[in-house]
Amino acid sequence: MDHSEAPVLDALRAYQEQEHLPFTPPGHKQGRGADPRVRAVLGDALFGADVLAVSGLDDRTMSEGILARAQELMADAVGAEHTFFSTCGSSLSVKAAMLSVAGPHEKLVVGRDAHKSVISGLILAGIRPVWVDPQWDPELHLAHPPSPEAFRAALDEHPDARGALLTSPTPYGTCADMAAIATLCHERGVPLIVDEAWGAHLPFHPDLPTWAMDAGADVCVTSVHKMGAGLEQGSVFHLQGDLVTAPTLAACADLLHTTSPSVLVYAALDGWRRQMVEQGRGLLDEALARARRVRAAIEDIEGLHVNDRDDFCGEGRAFDLDPFQIFIDLDEVKFNGYDAADWMRRHHRINLHTSDHRRINAQLTHADDDTTTARLLDGLRDLVAHADELPPAPDIRVPAPGDLRLRQVSLPRDAFFGEVEQVPAEQAVGRTCAEMLTPYPPGIPAALPGERLDQAVVDYLRTGADAGMLIPDAVDATIGTIRVSVHDVDAD
Repeated sequence: MDHSEAPVLDALRAYQEQEHLPFTPPGHKQGRGADPRVRAVLGDALFGADVLAVSGLDDRTMSEGILARAQELMADAVGAEHTFFSTCGSSLSVKAAMLSVAGPHEKLVVGRDAHKSVISGLILAGIRPVWVDPQWDPELHLAHPPSPEAFRAALDEHPDARGALLTSPTPYGTCADMAAIATLCHERGVPLIVDEAWGAHLPFHPDLPTWAMDAGADVCVTSVHKMGAGLEQGSVFHLQGDLVTAPTLAACADLLHTTSPSVLVYAALDGWRRQMVEQGRGLLDEALARARRVRAAIEDIEGLHVNDRDDFCGEGRAFDLDPFQIFIDLDEVKFNGYDAADWMRRHHRINLHTSDHRRINAQLTHADDDTTTARLLDGLRDLVAHADELPPAPDIRVPAPGDLRLRQVSLPRDAFFGEVEQVPAEQAVGRTCAEMLTPYPPGIPAALPGERLDQAVVDYLRTGADAGMLIPDAVDATIGTIRVSVHDVDAD
């Protein structure tokens, strides 16, 4: 295929050059109706490119096949059989993938380190999860992807499961042995879905971890806006094999997808594919070399340690590691990641990504250069130099692995939509959780609807919230109170 093409971008340019006159949404009419103060911030070009996908970019019947062609090119670029664009992020894409595999009350084997969007899919669809525990590092207090052996045990115990869902890479950059897990699924005739939201770049360089389609996954969901050059909410999901059909996946996506997709997001996806096919290897060569230099430079800052393969990979840990996720351990400097991230934003206008009780994370991509990384390094050196200005790390009661894993006592859907009450946190112990309680980022629920709360997890969330942990989906973000099911007041 001719990857110099960019069907969406080309059609958008033609729309502008031909001076189409819309009597359709968007109501700003190419920016003419937008407040000049808004245009001054967002720019006229944005409004000029904000057009309808149907009766705008393409005609009323979509006879030019512009979006279909762009999706075919994306599939060809990464070696998938089918690709679908989403303008609602991978949060929608993963739900569509789940719906295409399992229905109400059917079982889906799921890694318990799944993103909250997966839990939302379980709630919406009424799917019965069969949880697979991640590999827990008790020293670093970190969850790595589940092992193939754990998936094997779950699939053997639940032969009626309709498929499996795995998250890889995790937000910490750690990767599962996807090929082994895909083989286990296919031996049983069921599909593997991979939530690869953090892996948009993986197909484009051989020195990066293997991406899901090459590992044999059936459906793969990727957030191009995370590690690629898409706009926020730009996602693609890829399909191969015959365990999930393209019409089924498309129909499930249509249930959830907006009927007003953003051409801006489509155009960025289209352009990113062309860029990576034409330039990706060289861009990622440079980026990998830069990541190595940055990791070494941070390691030279007294008190900071960059988590590397020796920390994250090996027996009982992750299978592989994405070097672009730079996690910095703060254990030696004695302040926590939440305060460190806030200090960097306040004093250096540097926004870090994931922060937790002992780590901060700088995510690099091909877009970084020596200027951006120099500023990061200067900020980190200054952070350590002003360590005495930050409060000592508070006591966040991180549970032992056995306590962190809660018991599922009802379907997530039943608990979420059932009769609920809001009770003081100390009274929620032993009760069935009826909401998601998700430290964010990375967005992996510590407790979810239908799980029986225990003292260790409640203490973890309460002390975490007191220390600065963000728990945005909780009705009470302070975790002073928790939403629980009404009908288990006397539950053991």
